[in-house]
Formats: sequence, C-alpha cells, structure tokens
Amino acid sequence: MKAMPPVRRTNRKSPVPEVWFAIPGDLATRTGGYAYARNLLAALPGAGWTPHHVRLPGGFPMPSAGELAATRQTLSQLPHNAIVLIDGLAFGALPCDVIKSVNLRFVALVHHPLCQETGLSNDAARRLRASETMALGLARAVATTSRHTADQLRRDFDVPENKLYVSYPGTKNALRAAPKNPVPQLLTVATLTHRKGHDTLIQAFSMLKDLSWHSILVGSMERDPVVTAKIRTLIASQGLQQRVSLRGELDEHALDAAYADADVFALPSRYEGYGMAFAEALACGLPIVACAAGAVVDTVPADAGLIVPPDDPVALATALRRVISDIVLRRNLADAAWSRGRSLPTWNDTAAGISMALRSAQP
Repeated sequence: MKAMPPVRRTNRKSPVPEVWFAIPGDLATRTGGYAYARNLLAALPGAGWTPHHVRLPGGFPMPSAGELAATRQTLSQLPHNAIVLIDGLAFGALPCDVIKSVNLRFVALVHHPLCQETGLSNDAARRLRASETMALGLARAVATTSRHTADQLRRDFDVPENKLYVSYPGTKNALRAAPKNPVPQLLTVATLTHRKGHDTLIQAFSMLKDLSWHSILVGSMERDPVVTAKIRTLIASQGLQQRVSLRGELDEHALDAAYADADVFALPSRYEGYGMAFAEALACGLPIVACAAGAVVDTVPADAGLIVPPDDPVALATALRRVISDIVLRRNLADAAWSRGRSLPTWNDTAAGISMALRSAQP
C-alpha cells in the first residue's frame, strides 16, 4: 500500500494499473467496514493493482460544508481519468456537482445503503436515499459486499445489473473455539449503536436470570455515547451488572481470544449489509443467535444458528434459552458453523471480485 502521491495532473505509464481508494475517516477504526478497507488495500496488489489510500474527512455521511469543500479539493488533486474506488459512506452523500466537477472514473463500494442506518429521521433517510440514488447513477461500476445489497441497489436505487459486482468480505482462518467455561459464555462483537440491537439483547437477558450464563459485549462505546449510556442504564435497571461485561474495543489478539473462549455468539442486529462478525463467529465454529435482518439470513446458515425476528426480546430470549440449556443443540449448531466457516471467502477472493469492478471502469 502506498501513500497518496503529490498533486499530479496526468497518469504516468505503469505496467500495473493503479487505483485510488478514497475512504472517509481513520482507516484504523475498528469496524467491519474499515476492516474490509484495510484488508482490501493489502490484497489488491495480488489482484494486479497498485492501490493508493486517499483519506477523506470523517464527517460522512453527514459532512459539513467545510468537509465537502475539502473532499472536492482532495479529489481534484488526483490524476485525471484515474480509477477511484470510493467508500459508499462518502460517495452516497456527495452532491452531484462535486462528482461531476472532477474528471475521475468512480467505482462505488457499498456495504449497505446509507438510508438503512437505523435511528435516522424520516427526512434524513429520504435525503440520503435521493443523494445515493443520484451518486450511484454517476458511478462507472458499483461493488457491494453481499448479493442482498446488490439486489437492493438494483431494486430500490435504479442501479442496473450490468454495473453491479458482488465481492464478499474475506475471513481469516481461525482455530475452532474450545471453551472451558463453568457456565456458557455469550459473546457479542459490535459497536454500541442502535442498529446493532444491544437494547434488545439486554431485555432478553432480563428474562434469563434463572439460568447460568455470562455475557461479554465487545465493541466501541465511544461512537454513540447516547446509546452507550442507554445500555449501561438498562443493564443496571435489570440488575445484570454481574452477568454482562462491557469490554469496549479489543485489539486483534484479544478479540481472537474472545472468540476462542466463547460458547455462543449472539448479535440481534436490526440490519446488516453482510455481517462480518457473524462470519468470524462461523470461522471459529460458534453457534449463533441472530435476527432475520438484512443479509444475516444469507450469511448465517439455518443449521448453524437460531434466527428470530428483529426487535423481539421474547423471541430472542427463547432462542437464547434453548442454546444455553441444550448442550446437544449447541454442539450441532457449532459443527454446522465450523463446516460453513471452512468455505468462507478469503481476502484474496475479495480483491479478485473488486478487481472485476475496477477493470470494468478502465478506459
């Protein structure tokens, strides 16, 4: 991976094609989307591309006027007619005049539509839908991280099928989880935001006090302080302080250890464009409890998890009770998860898929 070069106005001849990957915010951020970007940057050379990381302001998808001006300036400094892979978090929120003001060949990378983020006002969702529909219409190609998202963009955002490419996130090989906990340990890996459904999870836990279990919640508690405060309050009001541990963000080694030591993976997301944490759980052979939301039902095989409706604490509690109480069920789900985990895409597969989208945008 190379840093963005100085201002240039023309492409130099190169035996290896170049791509500028424009990503808003800090590339080191510990979310699935940023993990996808980091791993893709590392894998693109193996797919025949020289990638350059272009950092955009971090305010997307709700950028300030100053951030839009800075984005326009950054994009205007890229080589004319360059292929630019741009994260949909930014591209879908760019005004038409910004996109048209630069002579670049944009390939949009969409994890899920911006308007699908839960907690948005109706007006904000409408504005984002309109903005993203316009932006995607100006892209040379659109890469998505799941077939579910591709179908949604075709159906609801007027993206033609011949512009759509699906490149699933890679998943690294992992050792099979081998927990030795005296009581079942339930692992959740997700940033504390409304979309991830931690409130539903805590409500479900409140119905399981008669069982022996312990829950570990891994994920940033800083990105949405309002949600974090709500979850802390909910845990305390239900008397679950000794049963639920908030661990915050973990580094890669500590996160791997958390997966390896867990008995069950539980995450009741309200929407997922793919669900990289679910894939990581499958790779470790963990039985899964989740909700039928977005692409979750495509990512998690029916024989590897118990799937319930979103926003239904009673249904979630019932599923959790089954998997906590029935060790045979837990073992069967774990076996199916481990089997599925052996066939998940690698990051080289991801880069190969993105490469197809990039090549379609070449002059």
